[in-house]
Amino acid sequence: MSQASFARHSLPNLETTIKVSDFMGNLEYNLSRPNRKRKSKASLKRGYQLLLMAVPLMLIVLLFNYMPLCGWIYAFFDYKPGVPLFQNDFVGLKYFRLFLTDPIDMMRVMKNTVVFALIGYALSPLPMVFAILLNEVRSTRYKRLVQTVTTIPNFVSWIIVFSLAFSIFSSDGLLNDLLRKLGLTKAPTMVMSDANAVYRFQTVLSQWKGLGWSAVIYLAAITGIEQDLYEAAAIDGANRFQSAIHITVPGLMPTFLVLFILSIGNFVNVGFEQYFVFKNPATSVNIEVLDLYVYRIGMSNHDYSYGVAIGIMKSFISIVLIFIANKIAKKVRGTSII
Repeated sequence: MSQASFARHSLPNLETTIKVSDFMGNLEYNLSRPNRKRKSKASLKRGYQLLLMAVPLMLIVLLFNYMPLCGWIYAFFDYKPGVPLFQNDFVGLKYFRLFLTDPIDMMRVMKNTVVFALIGYALSPLPMVFAILLNEVRSTRYKRLVQTVTTIPNFVSWIIVFSLAFSIFSSDGLLNDLLRKLGLTKAPTMVMSDANAVYRFQTVLSQWKGLGWSAVIYLAAITGIEQDLYEAAAIDGANRFQSAIHITVPGLMPTFLVLFILSIGNFVNVGFEQYFVFKNPATSVNIEVLDLYVYRIGMSNHDYSYGVAIGIMKSFISIVLIFIANKIAKKVRGTSII
């Protein structure tokens, strides 16, 4: 058969095949359209359900995080309790200037706040190191036991922590009683009323309380590291320490960077409850941080306007610091969270 004859007999069949395949494809598409519509309606319904589930949380955030911003107006008035706000004297930026020019209390309070914040930043890698060490434990039962024991203190209130510390470190506490029985000391060791030991003692307590809980997010991040990397490293002769240094640590650095940037935004928010329950006349000089100072000014001294002004300055400083940290992180590592 010649090529012309072959083309004459084959092309019609090929054209028929193409037309049949096109018809079947169009038919399949048209038949699947109702299923697609049903799927889109189902996904839309699911989206509405998730949105409704998020509404209570959104209302809580609106109520407790954004509604109090309306109270910032008190910082511009010399507010006196019992008098309507707009019947008080308008003082403008008086309390903001007082915040920036107070040479005694503010300098002392800011020094304590900065010291506690810098200590916290210096110890911020500890949860990551603890998570790496815990991940290297081969016994699942022992790993769970350690993780449980170190996580439980996070759920203990600072009031209970103070009670435990008082029963151990007070003049008649367990520690002094043990030291006297062993003949190691005659005078009691007053840790909780020693102003020079405030920074060390409070740092130990905060690390004991939050180390295990802070390590949870790093343990979750470790599970996201590809196991093929560890297998390839083992084939190349790397031991467990080398694998941790060259695989686990780089894999956790993005998580550490995000948490570190967020913590910089809380530079002046080092906490309130811990220092409030452990404060006493002997340690107030070194333990009074900015949050505790705001409480004393606003609630104890009833100087509400000045307390609100300090709160506004805290928020402004936190926003500036977090943007600066984000900018530096973007230049250094090329990644940012904002």
